[in-house]
Amino acid sequence: MEVSRLILRNFRNYEDAEIPLSPKVNLIHGKNGAGKTSLLEALYLLSTGRSFLTSHLTDLIRKGTSHFYIEAHFNRDDVEQMLSIGFDGKTKRIHYNNTLFQNFSHVLGILPSVLYSPKDSNLIAGSPQERRRFLNIQLAQTDPLYVHHLMRYHRAMKHRNALLKVKSESSIESWEQMMADSARYLMQKRRKLIDLLRPKVKTSAQELSKETDLFDLHYEPSISLKKVEIIEELFAKQRKKELIIGTTLIGPHRDDLHITYNKQEAKTFASEGQKRTCIASLKIAEWDILKAQTETIPLFSIDDFGVHLDPIRTEILQEKLKHLGQVLLTSPIGSDDGLHIENGKFRHSCVR
Repeated sequence: MEVSRLILRNFRNYEDAEIPLSPKVNLIHGKNGAGKTSLLEALYLLSTGRSFLTSHLTDLIRKGTSHFYIEAHFNRDDVEQMLSIGFDGKTKRIHYNNTLFQNFSHVLGILPSVLYSPKDSNLIAGSPQERRRFLNIQLAQTDPLYVHHLMRYHRAMKHRNALLKVKSESSIESWEQMMADSARYLMQKRRKLIDLLRPKVKTSAQELSKETDLFDLHYEPSISLKKVEIIEELFAKQRKKELIIGTTLIGPHRDDLHITYNKQEAKTFASEGQKRTCIASLKIAEWDILKAQTETIPLFSIDDFGVHLDPIRTEILQEKLKHLGQVLLTSPIGSDDGLHIENGKFRHSCVR
């Protein structure tokens, strides 16, 4: 899969830009605030239906305007395709070729991609919610049924929590049954994904660190996998306590991905450079699994390339990037190659 051009209108600081992309490595450079990250943000929004910088679509509308529009032209399976998203502050319009979608969930899997940004440090240092989001985005790009069960689970839990808050058990069992059915699917898929990620992360971390860093991944569900068949009973058993607290205490919404460094807590015992090595390895593993499961070559993007790793590890990563298909790298460091971005405009483009 290759994105040939990206069109941005009133998106962040872009007024109207059409940006050609190389099928190989694209270096995007310019001063801070020039609009480099916004290119990656637009592609990520087209790929996942969400921004990696804000949860509010209105933040993406260029100041002084009423809407934004982004459009990607790409070749997948030897077919030229187009995906676009428009938003006017109230209504979103999503077009995939000649089809109109109303929901962002429909874009998942069309333009598979992996993004490595400075905010990904939260995968180790942040809350379990950050790690669940990582798993959810990866699974959502390959499994529409996972998206269905994720939405179904949270919708049912919302109803259950509303009943808990008013201390009512009326119809609560029907919501618990719905949650249990979806919880089993979510937990099964998360466990399988982590099993796939584990050996790939170990291998990549060893390569990037020249055999010095040993990372491992462990699934930590809030419900034991041994009790997955009796989740309904567990919800019922917890109900008395939850009626007092007013919220659901167990389920996939409390799962975590435990990351260890040399068999100890990575958050505590790994250095900042080692943590970044682990995250880079996670992203490479994510790309590798996406490639296998989608049977296409996903887009790979790195925001602020060169700040994540030390020079030796950066050089090793740079060599690995040559084998990852189409790659986009942003950097504040100037270069004669690639796209130079300034105030939401690009000056030239060279293929590397």
